[in-house]
Amino acid sequence: MKHFGPERYYLVREDILPEGVLKTVQAKELLARGEVKTIHEAVEQVGLSRSAFYKYKDGIHPLSRLERERIITISMDLEHRAGILSRVLALIANLEGNVLTIHQTIPLQGMANVVISVEISSMGEEIRQFLEQLQSQDGVKRAMVIGQGS
Repeated sequence: MKHFGPERYYLVREDILPEGVLKTVQAKELLARGEVKTIHEAVEQVGLSRSAFYKYKDGIHPLSRLERERIITISMDLEHRAGILSRVLALIANLEGNVLTIHQTIPLQGMANVVISVEISSMGEEIRQFLEQLQSQDGVKRAMVIGQGS
């Protein structure tokens, strides 16, 4: 079901989520902890198809309790060309953001998904303005906040 307009979010208890969604979270956690190197290894270990992983991966994220620091997690689709991620990181640094984590998928069909967590306490920009600057970068096809804490 497609909807138009602003994205809507729900807080859902883990035990009522479908198995495919839960296994996607487990696979993402294996990747984030470095216990596996590839999506193929992650989905194999949790018993999930690659297609189900790709269907759910951008829509499910753990809810973390973040204290003191303002941290946002941004998902971006980047063209697979030299220097694009480097320019994104330079923009973040120029705005006084501090990159905490980076996760990049293997490029498929000329695009790679990159998820970056950024500590933004020192940034003078509002998140909306920051996203607009990211999206205006050459090679950035999509940038959206997928997690936020303060």
